[in-house]
Amino acid sequence: MKQLRIGMIGYKFMGKAHSNAYRSLPMFFPKALKPEMAVLCGRNAAALQEAAAQLGWSDTVTDWRELVSRDDIDLIDINAPSDAHKEIALAAAKAGKHIFCEKPLALTLADSREMLEAAEEAGVMHMVGFNYRFSPAARLAKRLVESGRLGQIYHFRAWFLQDWILDPEFPLVWRLQKEIAGSGSHGDLGAHLIDLAHFLVGDIQEVIGMSETFIKERPLAAEMTGLSAKASADAPRGAVTVDDATLFLARFVNGAIGSFEATRFAAGHRSTNSFEINGSLGSVKFDFERMNELEVYLTSDEEDVQGFRRVLATDPAHDYAEAWWPPGHTIGFEHTFIHEFLELASAAAEGRQPVPNFHDGVKCQAVLEAVERSVQERRWVELSEM
Repeated sequence: MKQLRIGMIGYKFMGKAHSNAYRSLPMFFPKALKPEMAVLCGRNAAALQEAAAQLGWSDTVTDWRELVSRDDIDLIDINAPSDAHKEIALAAAKAGKHIFCEKPLALTLADSREMLEAAEEAGVMHMVGFNYRFSPAARLAKRLVESGRLGQIYHFRAWFLQDWILDPEFPLVWRLQKEIAGSGSHGDLGAHLIDLAHFLVGDIQEVIGMSETFIKERPLAAEMTGLSAKASADAPRGAVTVDDATLFLARFVNGAIGSFEATRFAAGHRSTNSFEINGSLGSVKFDFERMNELEVYLTSDEEDVQGFRRVLATDPAHDYAEAWWPPGHTIGFEHTFIHEFLELASAAAEGRQPVPNFHDGVKCQAVLEAVERSVQERRWVELSEM
């Protein structure tokens, strides 16, 4: 491909992150295929016009079907709520459009498999939005695992802790409704942990889990944007139909074992996305709130200096670092999306599938549903069952 004309559906939290990435990519990665921010799509015409002007989109439409059918669009970027992913992706594939879709890929494993099949049959590019893979420090962890410098991997433990719905009077936003979101903390936060596990350690063989919904009802939201919302004092209440917290254990195909925790009820944790990997020759620890750092321990160090060292992943030896600032000058959350869309643009230019793609989205969805089945049936569930 020699051009990448983007039509994007959604313009709030993820829409802003994606727009910023499209705008920044040519400045810092000038050799990459330049994305053209062609058309923005949303339902509210007035808000859509305002967003397009703010974010830098050339044109707008209020009907995603019209967007998908346009001849001047190469790729459809889907960051609408999860219940819209499947229908839009199937239509985009049928129209021969390349697809970028935010995670989780779909509401169900069956739907995600249908999306993958449609994209593969259409011969289009497909990518799923697991942006945390694109942190330089996380990629350093992968390099240490793949090179064997950590030895045989024994443990992967991960936790994604937030507290934004801790207040029982926080409104019933769409992320708390199963028919729209698919699941709660499990699919929203846990999906990222599962993908990082696949990326860093390998495929999961079996799982056993538990979950809880602490607040059963909440006031209906009058308005919502991103992770914020408002409700009137006398608002009627509706049922919360997703999990507030989900924990599970896993056994990997390669023999490693893992533990995963996703919750929105961890007071004081705004967005603690962390993992630790323990191997026979060393360990690494990562916390996205300190995303430029990786803590590294190697058993090969002399005994008198053994211990975790703080590696600042901003030197030219680290992925993407040369495009940014001098060593020691850190980057932030928004840069993971720029790196993600660098992979998308590179794949388009090279005529290959980007990674992670819908195969990775399906694999993640299989683990999500295996955990849900385990919670319901109170047993270990093999991924081969899914």
